[in-house]
Amino acid sequence: MFSKTCEYAVRAVMFVAQRSKDGEKVGIKEIAKGIDSPEHFIAKILQDLGKQGLIQSVKGPNGGFYLDAATAKCSLADVVKAVDGDKIFAGCGLGLKHCSETHPCPIHHEFKKIRKDIFTMLEKAKLGKFNEQLEQHLAFLKR
Repeated sequence: MFSKTCEYAVRAVMFVAQRSKDGEKVGIKEIAKGIDSPEHFIAKILQDLGKQGLIQSVKGPNGGFYLDAATAKCSLADVVKAVDGDKIFAGCGLGLKHCSETHPCPIHHEFKKIRKDIFTMLEKAKLGKFNEQLEQHLAFLKR
C-alpha cells in the first residue's frame, strides 16, 4: 500500500516520537537499529521530513532528531503525503488517469469508501499517540 520509503518514514517518525517525548534527541544509528533500516536510507528520509517541518533536528555532538509539541501533533497522513503524495487518498483503485464520479472504473465507488477510511484513520493517528503502546511492548516498529 505504501512505498518502502514511506514505511520507513512512518516507523522512523514514530520511533523518534517515542524517544524524544522527554526532550531527548535521537541519532541516525539508534533510529536505524530501532526500526531495522539502512542508516543512509533513513538519514535521507529524515532529512527530507525535516525540510518539510515534520521532524526537528539539531547538529553537533548532542544533536539528533526529535519531535517538539507541534510536530508530535502531526498525523501519519501528513507523513504519507510528504513521502508518497496524496495518490493513495485520491487516486483510482485501478490506476486509471481519468476515473471520476461521471466516468468511474469498475471499483470506483467501493474504493472511494476505502480511501476515505484510510485517510480518516491516518489523519486521526497523531505521531505522539503511540508512545505508550511502544513502551509497554504492545506494538512494535521492527520485526
